[in-house]
Order: sequence, then structure tokens, then C-alpha cells
Amino acid sequence: MTLTEQLLSQLPGDALGGLRQADQRWRSLREGTLPVPEVVTVDPQPGEAPAWDVIVAGGTLGIFLGAALAQRGWRVALIERSTLRGRDQEWNISRHELQVLLDLELLTPEELEQAIATEYNPARVSFLGGPDLWVENVLNVGVDPVFLLETLKARFLAAGGHLLEQTPLQRVTVHPNGVAVSTGESGSVLTARLLLDGMGHFSPIVQQARQGQKPDGVCLVVGTCAQGYPANETGDLLVSFTPIAGQCQYFWEAFPARDGRTTYLFTYVDAHPERPSLEALFEDYFRLLPEYQQVDLAALSIQRSLFGFFPCYRQSPLRSPWDRILQIGDSSGSQSPLSFGGFGSLLRHLQRLTDGIGEALTADVLDRRGLALLQPYQPNLSVTWLFQRTMSVGVQQQIAPNQINQLLVSVFDSMAALGDPVLKPFLQDVVRFPALSLALMRTSLTAPARVVEVIPQVGLPSLLDWMSHYSRLALYTGLYPVGRAIEPWTRSLSPAQRYYYHRWLQAWQYGSGADYSPLA
Repeated sequence: MTLTEQLLSQLPGDALGGLRQADQRWRSLREGTLPVPEVVTVDPQPGEAPAWDVIVAGGTLGIFLGAALAQRGWRVALIERSTLRGRDQEWNISRHELQVLLDLELLTPEELEQAIATEYNPARVSFLGGPDLWVENVLNVGVDPVFLLETLKARFLAAGGHLLEQTPLQRVTVHPNGVAVSTGESGSVLTARLLLDGMGHFSPIVQQARQGQKPDGVCLVVGTCAQGYPANETGDLLVSFTPIAGQCQYFWEAFPARDGRTTYLFTYVDAHPERPSLEALFEDYFRLLPEYQQVDLAALSIQRSLFGFFPCYRQSPLRSPWDRILQIGDSSGSQSPLSFGGFGSLLRHLQRLTDGIGEALTADVLDRRGLALLQPYQPNLSVTWLFQRTMSVGVQQQIAPNQINQLLVSVFDSMAALGDPVLKPFLQDVVRFPALSLALMRTSLTAPARVVEVIPQVGLPSLLDWMSHYSRLALYTGLYPVGRAIEPWTRSLSPAQRYYYHRWLQAWQYGSGADYSPLA
């Protein structure tokens, strides 16, 4: 029996079986054998009059947007294939990123404080051969998903929202005047003007739209929440203490949790068939954890296991091939290739999507071309593809064992020297042109050898592609203040014209990182 089998088989809820089920899907993705569902069809004939303005499919993150729209008076139905309940493990985020929940009146200040299960400072960034860097107020708050979702559910229902649990989406028919969503074994049908797909990376709608396309990158993650660690009220945001092994560079995160301490091991890979399984990754996790946390494995009492894989695509966000369907959250692919997506990514765009969807409904701009502007190209996310590439190794690629660590030591040393305005946004997946340019310039001057090593590692095509996104990042940075300046002259436009103007303005804002608010 392996160490993973021994430890996970002792946990409740068949953790080992869940891991192997996830591994089967990961294997199918690598081998290109995932089935392509056919859940969406188009009927050119008008359907029955929509009963709802919006149907949200997928409740765990969909409830955020569903509640925000219901609060604004839109008729919203939300379907969830199981029970709408948050997981036991906290969601880590920064306190100031939670402000949007107050701005949208989804939580009261008292409820927000009650939702915060843990809070710590500072957090560490460290790579093999380099110094420890410490930052404060970055991903230092652990939110209780169970309390948060229960509170949002109550707010949603009080605002007139309609919640259907144990109700899986089966089929979607797109009509000229709306969508018909067939649900459950009974085949009951809900109708709406717009369908929001919040069913995650493996949404059947997304799988149909992508038609079996392999992801360009994958983040593999395993971890546990356990008790028995030495007292430690600090966290780790990005730590590496080993060289490349098995064509993987391992990174670690650690957070104080209500039930102990949560530790993750993650690595960036492609979907090559020879990539390791999650179960193999767990073996390395348990092997390395004692050295990482300076603890005897036998002293730990594991409360729960955590695992998953997160695909990302260069051609993102996903452009829906259908009218009246919009992907939100992880379904949209709008997260950075460096992040896991999820809660933090959704909150960043919650205000923008709430405003934009409301305008789309008001102006009746619900065709695929108009809706695509709600999930626009963002050059500040696209430039991070090169960073993801520099933190990964091809299956047949040969590079020095410490090359990735050495590069990261140089880059983060430059960002730390330039101060929090450069370092902190990057750690929260926000890249801005001035900060990026300064960091690259300083790294090129202080560690030119490290920069030269990157070129053969990532390849010239990837570097040229990155330069095009970098140029557009500069363009978006310049366009956003111009767009803001002419905003007073747009008030006489029609609702549809204002919708398009606001979407381009927000594309420039978010695409340049201008939405980022510095920490107080």
C-alpha cells in the first residue's frame, strides 16, 4: 500500500475514490478521450415567452452573480445539480477584495466579519537559493464558504430568486427570443432570455464549445488540511525548495486554517500523455511535506484532502458559439494561467459582470457578438502565459535543474526592490504595464544571464506571441484614461450604444489592470 493509499483511505467520504475519479478524468484529458457532449441545439423558431430574465446554471459560484442580479430586480432562476453548500475548506483571498460584496449589498459589514474564518500576516515568497520575501495583506483572509453561501442563498431568495437544487442541466435549446433549459429526470423546462453557464472548467456547454480541444496548460494541485503542525501564524504564497524533478517544478502554498493548517503542492504542466497522475503527485507531496513544514508526518492528523487539475487555454476567454449563452467564472476561462480561478477570479469581475449583464438585458443585446464583450480579451492576463511557460518544463525538454528557481529569485528580487506597488498586484494576478516594464528592465540589468536562458526554454514563437500581448497591454493602458475622459459625452447614446461603449471601456480597464485598488 502506498503512503497516499494509507493516509487517504482513513479519511471520511471516500477521499481516495474521489482522487482516483479525478485522475481518470485527468487521464482522459491527456489522452484526448474525453467525450464531447451535445447539450446545446439551436431552433430557428421562436420559443415560448421566457419566464425568467436569467437562468444561472451552477450554484457554488453562480449564486454570487445570481444574488447580485436578483437584488437589482431581474427575474433570476438558479439551478444546481446537487445541494448548494460551500465546501469545508476556506477560500483564501485578501480583505480588500471582499469589498465588492459590500458594494453590491450582498453582505452587511457584520456578515462579512462573520464570514471571515481566519486571518493572518505576513506571507512568504521563497525559492531555492534565494532569500525569503515577506508581504502583508495578500491572500491572508480565509472565508468560510458554508456561511457565505448560506447567506447569499438567503439574500437571493429574499430578492425573489428561484433556487432549484438537485437539478442538473440536461439540454439547452436556443431560440431567437430566449433559451429553454431542460432539467432533471422529469425533463422539466425553464425558459429565460439569457443563460449564464457557471458550471466550471468541465461544464458540458464548454466541452461542446471547445470540441475536445486540449488545454495549452494545466495546473495540478494536491494538498491537505491537517492538525499537529508546530505553531505558525504565517503563510506561504509561493515557495519552492526543490529543483526540477520528473520534468516538474514543484511549488507550495500554506495557510493557517480554522481546522489546522492547509498546505498545497502544485505544478504547471501541459496535457502530454506522460504527465504524472494526481495520485503520483500526492506521493511526492507526502514525501516532501515533512521537510517543507519541519514536521513528522506521523504527528499530523489529516482532516481532509484537497486535489484537482485546472486547465487553461491560450484562446481565452471562451467565445460562445451561441446567442443568449454567456460563460461566467471558471467556465469562461477568464482566469490567469497562473491562478486556479475560482472564488478570487469571480470576485474580481463580479461588479463588472453585474453591471454589464444588466445593461445587456436592458438594451436586449443578447447575441453572441454582443455578449462576447462581457468576457473580453485581456492582455494583462495573456502576458502571463509566458510566465507560466517559464515555470514549466516540457516532457522532452532539457534544462538545468535549478534554472526555474534561479530565474524566479532574480525576478522577485527585482519586484521586491521596486516595492509593494509592483510586487503585490502580481501576487494577486494583476499585471500592469508600468510595473511589468520596470520589473523586466531591472531583471535584465541585474541578471542578464537568467533572461537569456529563458529564450530557448520558452521558444521564439512564444516570445513573439508574448510581445504582441505586451504591446496591447501598453495600448490598453493608454486607451483607458482616454475612454474615461469622453464618458460624459456618451450620455445621449442609445441603451445599445452605451452598452457597447461601456464594454470597451471596461475591457481597457480590466485588460490593463486599472481595476486594481491598492491595499489600504
